[in-house]
Amino acid sequence: MNLINGISLKSKFALFVAGVIMISFFIVKTILLFRFGEYSEVTNWFEFLSILFFIPSFLTVVLEFIELTKKEMIRREGMEMILNDSNLVSKADDKGKITYVNEKFIEVSKYDRDELIGQDHSLLNSGTHNKSFWTDMYLETVRDKKIWNKMVTNVNKFGEEYIVNSWIMAHFNNKGKLNGYTSVRQDVTELVKTLEDIKQKDVYLEHAAKIIRHDMHSGINTYLPRGIKSLKRRLSEEKIKELKIDKPLQLIEDGLFHAQKVYSGVYEFTNLVKHNSQMNKKPCDIKFILDDYLRLTAYKNQVLLDEKLPKNLEVNEPLFCTAIDNLIRNGLKYNDSKTKWVKVYAENEYLYIEDNGRGMSQEEFELLSQPYTRKEGQKESGTGLGLNICIEILKEHGFTITSHKLDNGTKLKIKI
Repeated sequence: MNLINGISLKSKFALFVAGVIMISFFIVKTILLFRFGEYSEVTNWFEFLSILFFIPSFLTVVLEFIELTKKEMIRREGMEMILNDSNLVSKADDKGKITYVNEKFIEVSKYDRDELIGQDHSLLNSGTHNKSFWTDMYLETVRDKKIWNKMVTNVNKFGEEYIVNSWIMAHFNNKGKLNGYTSVRQDVTELVKTLEDIKQKDVYLEHAAKIIRHDMHSGINTYLPRGIKSLKRRLSEEKIKELKIDKPLQLIEDGLFHAQKVYSGVYEFTNLVKHNSQMNKKPCDIKFILDDYLRLTAYKNQVLLDEKLPKNLEVNEPLFCTAIDNLIRNGLKYNDSKTKWVKVYAENEYLYIEDNGRGMSQEEFELLSQPYTRKEGQKESGTGLGLNICIEILKEHGFTITSHKLDNGTKLKIKI
């Protein structure tokens, strides 16, 4: 049926013509056989013309069937080559003795072909899996006639463990008797090790997050504010001015305020480390929260915040401000103009951050968005992580960002 669906319109028409001729020929011969009619010059010509037109129609279909069969065979051979090149393939008889292994199997197991043929797969048993594990494999493949798929830890010739994602299928003859097995395995040792490494680092990261959330909270939100309040209670305003510590004290208070803002962002960011965590968002006046976040920065006067910024946008305030502030600082940092500025404004469903710096195209933006990536020859210092973190924060909000290079600067477009 698949081959018929695969043939060309020309061959389908030829098949139809051949079918019509064959049916017509059968009807005429039946009429003549049962003497419902007599042979004549017309019937002779009909038989001759039927054969004459049937042969080319039939050949057209047969030749295309042959061509399609060849292509199918080539496709299957190609699939087998891919399978053999990328997987460990083995075959075993009904007793489980190995009858065939491919080169990939030999490469990973470190055994020679002669050392494997005739042996049981238990030769590779690492002892990791219990007896019931293999009983389930037998029952699923032989009793249920299904393909068994599990992750298996094996050992090679030198006792080194390797991990394979295994598919095992049993074969049966026409009477339902077990003939043997075919096994296809993918070597996933490095992938599993990488995942385990990531999992371990996640544990470290979550532990570090807990330390930051607890210990920074104690210092920034408890001990330092109490210390400043206690100091101010013990010193009158006149005494503070007399000791000339009013400005240093103000700097400490401003520094603490800024640190608390940063800590809020860190707290929210580390909160996302937890499994199945969700970002806390609330409606915010964007100009107000950005003004408040930037008010103590040295570059506040270089930032122009439009009055028409959204007044009720759902965001996580600390994280959103952290991301926008990072984009603002980039606009000022990578800027060779004498009068540096960054404008933040909104139009329709977009928030724009525009600067008069060097300019950055979408292609450069995508490149620099990768972790630890920096532009070649860049004189400014940095880790290459800021932009990546900003994008991830905006993504958590459901926002997308693109970059457009202007004649003099960059316009970042955030869909909100």
